[in-house]
Amino acid sequence: MADSIDGNVVAAKSFARFGVTHMFGVVGIPVTSLANRAMQLGIRFVAFHNEQSAGYAASAYGYLTGRPGILLTVSGPGCVHGLAGLSNSMVNTWPMVMISGSCDQNDFGRGDFQELDQIEAVKPFSKFSVKAKNIKEIPNCVAQVLDRAVLGRPGGCYLDLPTDVLHQTISESEVESLLSEVEKGRESEKLASVASSEIEKAVALLRKAERPLIVFGKGAAYARAENELKWLVETTGIPFLPTPMGKGLVPDDHSLAASAARSLAIGKCDVAFVVGARLNWLLHFGEPPKWSKDVKFILVDISEEEIQLRKPHLGLVGDAKKVLKLINEEIKDDPFNLGSSHPWVAAISKKVKENVSRMEAQLARDVVPFNFLTPLRIIRDTILGLGSPTPVLVSEGANTMDVGRSVLVQTEPRTRVDAGTWGTMGVGLGYCIAAAVANPDRLVVAVEGDSGFGFSAMEVEVCWLYTETCYFYYYP
Repeated sequence: MADSIDGNVVAAKSFARFGVTHMFGVVGIPVTSLANRAMQLGIRFVAFHNEQSAGYAASAYGYLTGRPGILLTVSGPGCVHGLAGLSNSMVNTWPMVMISGSCDQNDFGRGDFQELDQIEAVKPFSKFSVKAKNIKEIPNCVAQVLDRAVLGRPGGCYLDLPTDVLHQTISESEVESLLSEVEKGRESEKLASVASSEIEKAVALLRKAERPLIVFGKGAAYARAENELKWLVETTGIPFLPTPMGKGLVPDDHSLAASAARSLAIGKCDVAFVVGARLNWLLHFGEPPKWSKDVKFILVDISEEEIQLRKPHLGLVGDAKKVLKLINEEIKDDPFNLGSSHPWVAAISKKVKENVSRMEAQLARDVVPFNFLTPLRIIRDTILGLGSPTPVLVSEGANTMDVGRSVLVQTEPRTRVDAGTWGTMGVGLGYCIAAAVANPDRLVVAVEGDSGFGFSAMEVEVCWLYTETCYFYYYP
C-alpha cells in the first residue's frame, strides 16, 4: 500500500505524539532508522560515544524536567551498557525510559546477532518493562512506559522493539486510529489526599517540639516544592538541612540553614520533618549514634512502601508539594515562629557561624600546588558573581564532590546534580549534557575529579557538538 509505514515510523510517531522532545543514545542495528524518523518528526537526538553516559544523561534529564528521559540503544551489548543509566534512574527515583532494539523474534534461541533475552535482563533494574510483539502494539507500549515512568514513585522503564516488529508495516490511517485510541486511555496520576487529621498531627508535633528540624531532598526538588518549603521555614523559623541535591530549594545562605552545623542539627533535634528525602545512608538511616534515640520523624514520601520500610513516628504519603501546601494551610490559621532568640535556633546559628568562620579562614589561604579548597573557592566566587539565573553545578569524584558540597553555594533549586543516592561515578559528563539540554538558558558548570572524569571523558566532544553552555573544572 502506498500509505504503509514501518515500525520505526510508528514508534517515532508515538513518541512525538506523546510529548517526547529529546532522545539520548547510540544508534546502530536495528534502531538507526528509528532515530532518523524521530529526528524527522522534530525530536532532538543527542548522540553519545557510549550507552552508559547516554543513560546517565537520560536519567538526569528526567529529574531536571519531570518528564521521562529517553535512552535509545542497540540490541544485546547496547542494552547491557544502557543498564547503568536505567538502574541509576531507579535508585535515584527519576523518570526514564530505555528503548532497545532486539533480535528477530523468529530467530531467538538460534544464536542470532546480539541475541539476548532483554526483558529478563532489565527486570532487576526497571520499574516496568514491555515488549512490542507486533507493530500494532507499539503505540500502547510507548504510552505505557512513558506513563509508568512518572506515576507514583518515578523510576526507569524499558521498551523492547524486536527487529521483525520494526520491519512490519501498517497503513498510516490505522496508525492514526491506534494513536487516538491510546491517547484517550492513557494513565494519569491519581493520588489520594492526606487526611486532615494527619496534617494536624504533623503540625502539632512541630509546634510542640523544642528542637525541630526540617530536612528535604531531591524528591522535594523533583516535586517543585521550593516555594512551599521556603514559606514553611520562614513562617515557623525552624532550621533546615538539605541533602546534597536538595541544596538550593531554600538558599544555602539563608539565616536558618543548618548545613554548616549538620552534626548538631541531626544529633540534637527532637522532631525531624523529612520531605522528599529517604532515611538511607545519606541520612544515617535515621538511627543513633548520629541521630538522637528519641527523635520523632515525620516522613513525607510519594511511596507508601518507603514509609512502611522506615517506620517513622508519622508518615504522610503524597507528593511533596501538595503535602506541604496542606501543612502550610494548617499553620496559616494559627501561625508560630521560633524566632532568632529561641535556644535551639540560637545554638544552630552559633555553630554555623563558628564552622563557617573556620572554613573561610582555610579558604582565604592560596595554597600552591592547589589543595581542594583553593580552586573550589575560586569557582564558588566566580559562580556567585554571575548572578541569576545561577549555573547548574554538576559534580563527581569522591573528594572533589564531598569538599564541594561544603564550599560551593546553591541559591536556586535543581542547580546541583552529583553522584546521588547510589554514589555513581562516571555520571558527570552525561549529567552535564542533560542539564544543558534541559536548561538551555543556564550555564552548566562541571566540577570533576580525575577518576570521575576518566569514566566518560570522550563525551566532552558531545558537549562541544550539542551545547554551548558547559564549562569544566578538572582535578588531576
